[in-house]
Amino acid sequence: MNWLQKVPNSHRAASGLEWKLWRKLPWIAVLGTVLILLALLVLHTLMDAPQDGSAEARWLQMADYFIYAVLIFHWTMVLTVAIGCIIVMVMKGPSYQADSYPVSHSDQPRTTQETDEEAASRRPHDNQKAA
Repeated sequence: MNWLQKVPNSHRAASGLEWKLWRKLPWIAVLGTVLILLALLVLHTLMDAPQDGSAEARWLQMADYFIYAVLIFHWTMVLTVAIGCIIVMVMKGPSYQADSYPVSHSDQPRTTQETDEEAASRRPHDNQKAA
């Protein structure tokens, strides 16, 4: 079943910032991840090995949690921008037409509710599903 059909003579909009961002996203994701993890490595390298239960150990653990939170936030932002790019690409692409759906109250509301028979008469019939 072909549920979306291209509209004849539809035009695509010119590509813009979404394609530039889309091509840079893998590098942004990798570079951001490496920089954040490098900050974690530098933090652990510069700190002396703290004693268990000391204030320094708790501070280092909180710094670890903060860096992990920044890393997850970075990944979330990259994913959000990727979803936005995909949406813009689809919206700028060729036009598609789905199955028509007649709206009974398009310009003027009906005074009475549509009956089941009236609604069924407008639906496309599929003889194979009748069995």
